[in-house]
Amino acid sequence: MVVRRRLRAILFPLALYCLSGAAGSYFLWHAVNDERGLRANEDYERQINNLQTQVDEKEKERQAWERRIALLSGATIDRDMLDEETRARLGRVDKDDLIFFLKPSADAPASPTP
Repeated sequence: MVVRRRLRAILFPLALYCLSGAAGSYFLWHAVNDERGLRANEDYERQINNLQTQVDEKEKERQAWERRIALLSGATIDRDMLDEETRARLGRVDKDDLIFFLKPSADAPASPTP
């Protein structure tokens, strides 16, 4: 009887500690690794930074296009830009023209190909 009481006095608290440790470990693991955990938050931050970089690049491209469009529209039209665009779209060249093919600069977008 004494052995049984002493064994129960040791094993019962030990079982409760193991059970509560397992439950705590379960919740801690999910707090770190679950879809709303700490690692997911880091992944979301990384995705936000990548998307913000893409938005900034697209904004620069949009501003470059707006500058080009402003040269082709409005009260005064840049005749050189208009001439360049019409020749590029029509694929025509005058027999007296001297043509230089230049690579577009990094800030100016390439003209769209129809």
